[in-house]
Amino acid sequence: MEHVKYLILGAGPAGLTFARRLLDKGENSFLVLEKEDCAGGLCRSVNVDGAPFDIGGGHFLDVRRPKVNEFLFRFMPEEEWILFERDSRIWVNGLTINHPFESNIWQMDMDSQVDYLISIAKAGCNNEEPMPEKFVDWIKWKLGDKVAQDYMIPYNQKMFADELNLLGTYWLEKLPNVSFEETLRSCLAHKPYGTQPGHASFYYPKKYGYGEVWLRMADSMAEHMVYNQTVSELDFDKKIVSTKSGQKWEADVIVTTIPWTCFDILNGMPEDMRNSIYEQLKHSAIETRYVPEQLDTPAQWIYVPDANTPYHRILVRHNFCQNSKGYWLETRQERTGSYDGDENYHYLNEYAYPLNTIGKPELVHKILSFAKERNVYGLGRWGEHSHYNSDLVVELAMNMAEELVGE
Repeated sequence: MEHVKYLILGAGPAGLTFARRLLDKGENSFLVLEKEDCAGGLCRSVNVDGAPFDIGGGHFLDVRRPKVNEFLFRFMPEEEWILFERDSRIWVNGLTINHPFESNIWQMDMDSQVDYLISIAKAGCNNEEPMPEKFVDWIKWKLGDKVAQDYMIPYNQKMFADELNLLGTYWLEKLPNVSFEETLRSCLAHKPYGTQPGHASFYYPKKYGYGEVWLRMADSMAEHMVYNQTVSELDFDKKIVSTKSGQKWEADVIVTTIPWTCFDILNGMPEDMRNSIYEQLKHSAIETRYVPEQLDTPAQWIYVPDANTPYHRILVRHNFCQNSKGYWLETRQERTGSYDGDENYHYLNEYAYPLNTIGKPELVHKILSFAKERNVYGLGRWGEHSHYNSDLVVELAMNMAEELVGE
């Protein structure tokens, strides 16, 4: 049984970044275990119809974290990327408006603008009403009944879960209040007011898919990468990881970036905590599907809240990926039956989004605290069971390397 100082589970952005920072700091006793035959995780790319297709959907490099970009540009220089200003739209009630919804109601007809303005004016958060505890009530309180019913409720049902009240509201608190005054100003001035969304500017590779940067990072430490190994067992006391092929590795420190529910056996963890992982940590599975037709739109993202349409988001490939055509659909697994007989390329991501269910923060805190006491660390979207974008994941991994190894 091989012994290393650091054993990293998963070769997505979190695991790769942590591993590469170890190497940067002169640490050579580490391995990265990956179940696939290549690196990248949810950010992997394949070639479809002569151009890149990102199997995880809409993963791009945000510009808001300069240190992250500087780090990634080491492996894929900045001149190999294109900087875009985000153009995202929403298809709602037969209309197309810009995102975010509340800032662009002015693009609708006058009657619709009036209806939305009245609804926003009555929103509980604008009238000092107490904040509700249930997800659906909270959305109405925050946005007004009409924005909630026409957009946010059906969109979240399509993306996450049919029963939204299984979700908590703690993760929605970052949403700004929909201000009646700002919405009214936008309608009068015919321009958006208020807080603009993240990813207002983003990088995408000129010649490759987003997965290319992660392949290059993995190649820079190829001797530390072990592919085609599906982790099945973690022993907290002995710090031994076993895979389904029967191989075992022992480590001083284990960093896991894979879903906690992927472990068949968690030795040394209290039974009630193990049971809580399998019973309470929920996730959604998302299919990405290629459609070869062109869409007549300048948008890169299109959000589709219509309940009668299976997919919830369109990524218009030819508007960000050079020399390509067509677009990608994102659809929650439970809604993919509508595609029966469709032969277009598609890929199912079993683990796409961690669900922010009621009680999840408390449970994850218990898991991570227990693990950390035993030199096992959860990191990234799945190690922390949080809906993190790739740029944030890289930052968290860089910070963990500083914490565990130092300057």
